[in-house]
Amino acid sequence: MKAERWQLDISGLVQGVGFRPHVLRLAREFGLTGWVANNSQGVQVEIQGPGATLGSFVQRIRQERPPLSRIDALQISKLSLQEEGAFSIRQSDDHCERKNAAATLLPDLAPCEACLREMTDPGDRRFQYPFTNCTHCGPRFSIVEQLPYDRANTSMKAFPMCSECEREYRDTGDRRFHAEPNACGTCGPKLQLLDRQGKSIVTGRGAITETAAAILDGAIVAMKSVGGFQLLTDATNAKAVRRLRQRKQRPAKPLALLYPDLETLRKDCRLNRLEQSLLLNQARPIVLLAARRNPGNRITAEVAPGNPNLGAMLPCSGLHHLLMAAVNTPLVATSGNLAGEPICTDNAEALERLNHIADYFLVHDRAIVRPLDDSVARVLRGQRVLLRRARGYAPLPISIAGGSAGGLHLLATGGDLKNTVAASCGEQVFVSQHIGDLQSRRSRALFEQSITDLGQYYRLKPDHILCDQHPGYASTRWATEHALPHKMIQHHVAHFFSVMAEHNYRGRALGICWDGTGYGETEGSKVAGSDLSVEIRGSEFLTWDGAGKVERTGALRPFPLVGGERAIREPRRCAAGLLYTAMGTGAFGHPALRNLFLPEELRVIEQMLRRQVNTPACSSAGRLFDAVAALLGLATENTFEGQAAMAVEFSARESSRRGHFPFTMERQEGLLRVDWQPMLVELLHELEQGVAPADIAAAFQNTLVEMIVTTATEASCKQVFLSGGVFQNRILTETAAEALEARGFVVHCHRDFPPNDGGIALGQIYYAHAMGICDRSAEEGATQCV
Repeated sequence: MKAERWQLDISGLVQGVGFRPHVLRLAREFGLTGWVANNSQGVQVEIQGPGATLGSFVQRIRQERPPLSRIDALQISKLSLQEEGAFSIRQSDDHCERKNAAATLLPDLAPCEACLREMTDPGDRRFQYPFTNCTHCGPRFSIVEQLPYDRANTSMKAFPMCSECEREYRDTGDRRFHAEPNACGTCGPKLQLLDRQGKSIVTGRGAITETAAAILDGAIVAMKSVGGFQLLTDATNAKAVRRLRQRKQRPAKPLALLYPDLETLRKDCRLNRLEQSLLLNQARPIVLLAARRNPGNRITAEVAPGNPNLGAMLPCSGLHHLLMAAVNTPLVATSGNLAGEPICTDNAEALERLNHIADYFLVHDRAIVRPLDDSVARVLRGQRVLLRRARGYAPLPISIAGGSAGGLHLLATGGDLKNTVAASCGEQVFVSQHIGDLQSRRSRALFEQSITDLGQYYRLKPDHILCDQHPGYASTRWATEHALPHKMIQHHVAHFFSVMAEHNYRGRALGICWDGTGYGETEGSKVAGSDLSVEIRGSEFLTWDGAGKVERTGALRPFPLVGGERAIREPRRCAAGLLYTAMGTGAFGHPALRNLFLPEELRVIEQMLRRQVNTPACSSAGRLFDAVAALLGLATENTFEGQAAMAVEFSARESSRRGHFPFTMERQEGLLRVDWQPMLVELLHELEQGVAPADIAAAFQNTLVEMIVTTATEASCKQVFLSGGVFQNRILTETAAEALEARGFVVHCHRDFPPNDGGIALGQIYYAHAMGICDRSAEEGATQCV
């Protein structure tokens, strides 16, 4: 049979997953010659032999690919025959003339079962070595400096392999064949325990033993994890957890828990099959679970005050496994940072920034290239939903078929809370890891570094920048300060298109986007007590015609936020604006407000509303939750985002009430305004009558569901997409989806990207593709969308 030579260009998840060894073994099995190498697009293969055999070889590549791999594209071209005697793995080729790269980096993954067996086998040379890994597990994204993914391009280049590790790396039959982070106790990273002054207490295996003893004695330890430092302490020790909260300035936000194994976790949490699979997934996210009323491990209430859920995770690295085996009790495991800042990644940086929090520091000498928080997930409607997308999931791309942005390179800067950035070329969108809130200098530096990373890794040079309309956002200022053309996309339009992107949907649709804040101009009648022409939106009903037009068709009736940003921190101020809008000056004599404010405070509030001083208009569902939380006595402050809204959700869980409050709807200049005033009147009446807050909270949420269903029916659009932080509320999301589906609607929710602002950058890019707004001449400059 006549010999042929083929070139295979393979893109997808094909680097760092044992793909080249897979190709090598198949080629040798078929008796073919040629070579395989990584490049910036993925993997390139030149293969030579009989044509029929080459076809079978390609088929086997697809069918028997390594379990962690994914083939997005495999292109075949024919070459001239060459003289060669074998098949080999070549040094990676980074010289590529294409404009952009297509190789996909694998996220950091928890140890596989084979590596765990070695770590627990006293006869194995990697016994209790915390940095054990192979081609099926271990660090990836956190250690990569540039593509292609080779050891020389990672932070492991600082650790030359010993002869035994080198043998494994070169042995085609070994599972560590071309495992780039391969190491052992002889040649790999080293562990040590430091005191607060940075003085070494103990190194090696003894560091884990001493750390466990310190934690069980009530100490707080800063441990260098996969993507940054974690703060660890005994979750059954109330005093230790209180001390951690005080030192970290985190008074009420729930703290994540780290468990040694699934059996121990089951003592404290109820979980279904999907939640169990999430916990055991190699991504190892924190999973929000229903706490048992009588936990078997005596978890202190300080971990999640007033919260019926616990955020739990299993060990995500060899170091975690060894430490948890030593302590054998649940630990608090929270990010090693101060509120609003990225997590620490460098040993010296951690000693400086966390010195006033941690008593000890468990560190190692492998550099972390970029910070990666723990991912957070929960199950909604029988599906996994990521609430924070970071370690274990980032930087996996999403493919968006169709669109009209062509080969343009787009950069999206997202929003300012829970920020992520994204870049795209053609159908591939690369979304960064969770960056966080852009309020601190360090967070903004990480934001800029993440943009640089996306450009360098994927050889993207943006033709256009996409950003939010909010002029005060740091992400928007960054976009507008650059010379490239920028497009401003309204916040909730980006929310809408982020969930459409996940479902790769482009047809006619209704988007229901509910959250706390979204910038937009006021429309319709003037808002009583409001002083600005800008409306803080957060209850948008948007229709997309599938052909290039997004229309704002509905929203909640607006009310003023007394004190602007201060009202977000103090829910009672939201209640004051709500009552004033409904009752005018009569609100100030109402018992509900007199119970929330001192007389002198109420006089100031009244003057602000009368004179319209610092009282911006708000149509936010999130702020409506805050107002109800204050009126029901469920929350007096928001020390973290969503605290008051969560209190309403948790209270409603205690009620079986199915009824809802009345509400009305009317059109104002084409916009359907949903009026909550009848609901408020009835809510206040029930409050005066002594109805249980849980029953009122349940009726309130049921009313929101009816508002959603009624507005969707009015819009007469079968495909409904839910997005925004409010739809992290499990009761509201599931009840609304069930009610919509019962009336014939098809409901789509988030899965792989967060419903909160972590999905904004993806939505900005999908909107640009759908609208073709970046095909227009760069001379147009900045444009605003919706």
